Amino acid sequence: MRKRKPKPPVEQRPVSISTASVLVGVETHTIRYWEREFAEFLNPVRTAGGQRRYRPEDIEVLKEIKRLLKEELYTIAGAKRKLAEQFEAQSPEPPSTGNNGTHATKRGRRATAKR
Repeated sequence: MRKRKPKPPVEQRPVSISTASVLVGVETHTIRYWEREFAEFLNPVRTAGGQRRYRPEDIEVLKEIKRLLKEELYTIAGAKRKLAEQFEAQSPEPPSTGNNGTHATKRGRRATAKR
């Protein structure tokens, strides 16, 4: 008999969009819209068939988006800024590498050298 892999606890398993809509208290089409608008904060995993599966952290982001838009009355742009602040505070970004991988200074030198 083949052994099965142990499943994560129910609270940690990804859920469908319909279950997520019940948990958050908004319609499924609203979640799809928010997924497009807040793509940098909300990225559910996809099954092999392309169905969305929302992890517990995705549900928390959805609840926060709902709170900002419905209770705090933020605009979409304002909610994005607020989420960016919250995410920045939670996980600091690694130090910058200076020119972020672009080589503008080298191009500038070449352009002047050719003149």
